[in-house]
Amino acid sequence: MKKLSILLIMGLMIFLISACGSAEGSEDSNNDTKDMVTVQHELDETEVPKNPEKVVVFDFGILDTLDKLGVDVAGVAQSGTIPTYLEKFASDDYENIGSLKEPDFEKISEIDPDVIIISGRQASLYEQLTEIAPTVHLGVDTTRYMESFKENMEIVGEIFDKQDEIGEELAAIDESISTINEKASSSGKNALIILANDDKISAYGQNSRFGVIHDVFGVPAVDEDIEASTHGMNVTFEYVSEQDPDLLYVVDRSAVVGGESSAQQIVENKLMEGTKSYQNDDIYYLNPDVWYLSGGGLTSVSEMINEIDATLGE
Repeated sequence: MKKLSILLIMGLMIFLISACGSAEGSEDSNNDTKDMVTVQHELDETEVPKNPEKVVVFDFGILDTLDKLGVDVAGVAQSGTIPTYLEKFASDDYENIGSLKEPDFEKISEIDPDVIIISGRQASLYEQLTEIAPTVHLGVDTTRYMESFKENMEIVGEIFDKQDEIGEELAAIDESISTINEKASSSGKNALIILANDDKISAYGQNSRFGVIHDVFGVPAVDEDIEASTHGMNVTFEYVSEQDPDLLYVVDRSAVVGGESSAQQIVENKLMEGTKSYQNDDIYYLNPDVWYLSGGGLTSVSEMINEIDATLGE
């Protein structure tokens, strides 16, 4: 009788151990079958877990999008200048993953992220980052700005299950662009875009870094022969005076890189006093946070539209 009782107890223990093991195995299996999203991007095709919990972001446009959507972020490039409107991400609540051009690979590995989101400045480091976690390139192609921007937003919506919110935001942006196109057309004014960097200036035209003003918002370029490049076409104030645009848009690089704004002192010189933009008070200093540091995000694109809209009058 005692032997039978012992055998029953042993049998029960084996059953319980097996049941626990099966439950753990089932749990592991559930983790292994977590929903995945296949992302086709500029550099590759990448499998990303749906609704990733630990997100590392280098691109500020994507960061402002995730912030607007209420998505938590684990790591941000804090070693450098963070746009003022995203200054909360400079706090200790977020891990510092290095700078835009020099990631802290050790810190990123410590975070053990579910996904890393990059753009143009980190493209050359793509292979190294993919060794740590699934990496997705969501930079904006300036030659097809809105199409590229919308594709990126749709990818964000799919990864973070925010398709409805993204759809609503894009619809509002499309409506604003339609309005600004009408105003640009009726104003009859042309424009020139320059980047001020210390005492040097460069011009940007269609299909360029800031070409969205011409290509999407519909403000005609005073010079349609400006070569499209990331760094712009080196020009002088003699050139600006000769072109004599109705509207002059200025992006002050020094204000975000050096910490001091010097563009107005450089731009509004004696040579410029004879231009229409100077005489009509139509020189506009665009917010470098959204034009130079970020762009390509739900918040930054909306702000870009608002800034140009305000220059075109009622």
